[in-house]
Amino acid sequence: MSASGISRRTLLRSIAVGGAAVAAPSLLTACSSGGDTGGSVSNAGKKAAAWPTYTPAKGAAPDLAATAEGVQAGFTKYPAELVKAIAEKPGSGKEKIKVLTITYGTPPKGPSQNKYWAAVNKALGVEIEFTVVPDADYRAKMATVFAGDDVPDIINIGGGYVLPREAQFVKTRCADLTEYLSGDAVKDYPNLAGIPTYAWEGMGRIAGRIYGVPVERPKPQDTLYFNSGAFTKAGYKAGMSADDFAAMAKEATAGKKWALGASATAYFGYKTHANWFGAPNEFAVQDGKAVHFGGTDEFKAMLEYLAKLRQQGSYYPEATSVSQVDLKTQFWNGSVLSMTDGFLAYPGAAQGIKNAFDLDALVPYTADGVTPKYQQSRGNFGYTVIKKASKDRIKLILRVLDYLAAPFGTEEYELTHFGLEGTHFERDKDNNPIATELGLVESKVNVPFAYLSDAPQVLYAPGFPDVVERLHAWQRKVVPTMQPNIRFGLQSDTYNKQGAALQQLIDDGVTAVVSGRKKVSDWDGIYAKWQAQGGKKVVDEFTKEYAAAH
Repeated sequence: MSASGISRRTLLRSIAVGGAAVAAPSLLTACSSGGDTGGSVSNAGKKAAAWPTYTPAKGAAPDLAATAEGVQAGFTKYPAELVKAIAEKPGSGKEKIKVLTITYGTPPKGPSQNKYWAAVNKALGVEIEFTVVPDADYRAKMATVFAGDDVPDIINIGGGYVLPREAQFVKTRCADLTEYLSGDAVKDYPNLAGIPTYAWEGMGRIAGRIYGVPVERPKPQDTLYFNSGAFTKAGYKAGMSADDFAAMAKEATAGKKWALGASATAYFGYKTHANWFGAPNEFAVQDGKAVHFGGTDEFKAMLEYLAKLRQQGSYYPEATSVSQVDLKTQFWNGSVLSMTDGFLAYPGAAQGIKNAFDLDALVPYTADGVTPKYQQSRGNFGYTVIKKASKDRIKLILRVLDYLAAPFGTEEYELTHFGLEGTHFERDKDNNPIATELGLVESKVNVPFAYLSDAPQVLYAPGFPDVVERLHAWQRKVVPTMQPNIRFGLQSDTYNKQGAALQQLIDDGVTAVVSGRKKVSDWDGIYAKWQAQGGKKVVDEFTKEYAAAH
């Protein structure tokens, strides 16, 4: 669910969670041509491999420092001098590697007609042969891959999908990377060593072993972005009480402007508000047992509060039907004064707003008797696995992934993220790389090297240094309050099979209560249905898995 938000990417993830996995065919025997299901993928009873030793990779010095807790490095301007991260090409120029990844863009022309793709291939010393799968087709394609014998050399399992028998496929058909990455072994790949531990933890182990490389995303998950001027005029203050926030939202709503934006796939931003009311970040452990937020008093208090905000008219009236894409436009043009979005939506939002108002992120309000917490993300967009192969082949592929993970401020990062200067980008007066017309087509969106492996994200919004400064200050306040979702990185057979349907029960129930179609008192019945249809079993399985992993 990053990662890497309810930005365009998270909108698509939300759609996936809403029913994608349910529609996928059963893959009980899809892990090998011989029907071997791969055995148990549980970490229970297995010795846990040490996570890679974290060593920040050497990129450009930031303008705003990162912290050990997870506040991102901030760049108010593009580095004037780039660092070279890779001494030698990963390949000799003779190797070919077949890869498969999701895309949210347009499937590209081949490298003979694509200067960006050709340039990256040349820098890698490897001919990368992409199978680029549009999001709409990704689930069906992965079902085919899981069931067949034709497995690409590299697969990115991303986009937030819950794929049936995913862990079993990885354990059976993909290389165990523990000996190459665990502990100090990762130092052979210094850019992979620069991936923060939380990203590896969010990926998780399978049967105690490390099978993938995470594609890092920052710690903040869904973020309530707001129109700073309008909220401040209505009385907003960081950390204000929940009652004062409600009064402020009512004051800010007037004419054809609404304080709170929401969409059909944002579900009133309830996951964010639940944390602020003191509920778990979906799943937590209390007194040695897994707890799901839907069964807590704090969650019901949050529902009552959001229903109040809806009833007083502070939410956009079409919140249950408007698309996230259209909601963005309404936020940018000032029709709605706030919206929940994925954290990484901020560069696009800054560009869309065009300095019409100051973009900021909300510091949680405070409910009575509660210390608000903040949603910590899974820490990655997904993870990349390697087909079983010889040691030399695996090391070659890891060198490729290491190149693609070169940090911001390096020559390698500039190539993989912006392409060739003069061809794919030009520099503006402040040295920021600005895409040319060709660069918008031949890009990391349409040729998604960045979904195979990527550097840790930094705060950077070309042309909007004030946004970077505000978000860095905001992160310093909220990152220390973050709570993880213990589901990330754990294995539950029931959740793997039924997680999407269970999530839809919660989402639909929240929408019904907040919109007024059902009462808060009806939530107990909704939640009992969630428990009966597999939720209770999921909680039990996560309890055992968490104990095994800690």
